[in-house]
Amino acid sequence: MTEKRLQKELDNLKKMILSLGAMVEERVRMAVKAIKSRDADLASEIIRTDYEIDENEVEIEEECLKILALHQPVAVDLRFIVAVIKINNDLERVADEASNIAKCVQFIAHEDKVKVPFDYNMMAQKAQFMVKMSLDALVNLDEDLAFRVLTLDDEVDQIHGEAHNQIKGAIVEQPSRASYLINLLLISRYLERIADHATNLAEEVIYMIEGEIVRHGKWALEAENPPAFCRSLCQPIRCD
Repeated sequence: MTEKRLQKELDNLKKMILSLGAMVEERVRMAVKAIKSRDADLASEIIRTDYEIDENEVEIEEECLKILALHQPVAVDLRFIVAVIKINNDLERVADEASNIAKCVQFIAHEDKVKVPFDYNMMAQKAQFMVKMSLDALVNLDEDLAFRVLTLDDEVDQIHGEAHNQIKGAIVEQPSRASYLINLLLISRYLERIADHATNLAEEVIYMIEGEIVRHGKWALEAENPPAFCRSLCQPIRCD
């Protein structure tokens, strides 16, 4: 009976984390749309509903602690709960970054547009795609898909670096519009952080499935002799 009850609670925990993932993915989608449209009302909606993510995050953490205390799970079950605790935290952080983006959009939406030689479309698309891939990997327990997310992080970092340089130059040329341009720079930074958290999610999915810790670039160091779950790394990835 105890084992059946544990499995039932683990199944419920999985439903809870997947539900939170769907909510967070929707917030990211809304944030990306708000960037493109400079929609202050949509940005306000993201900020207003952030409490829903926070409440779910606390509920999942409490559920994890309850299962640990009552059942003292081991092996695969323990690994699952540890991974869920970390995934839960990263999902809440992704939602926070979406809310931060919304605050920047609220500011720039009421200002005259400044022309800068940088298009957020590709960066936003990649960050959004990484979140989606990580959550798909979680839903389907697909370690190959999770591993591919790791390969996209450097691309987002590079785009962020380009944005930083271009916006910094624009601030020098247009100091009177510094506040507007700084908000554009912050949007780039928040998108880069979303990509970082998506990478963390993917790493925890790999740990959940394989028991392999691939944080801190360990997967890159082992590229010449990758573990079995990494062998589809070189397959092309499209985010369009």
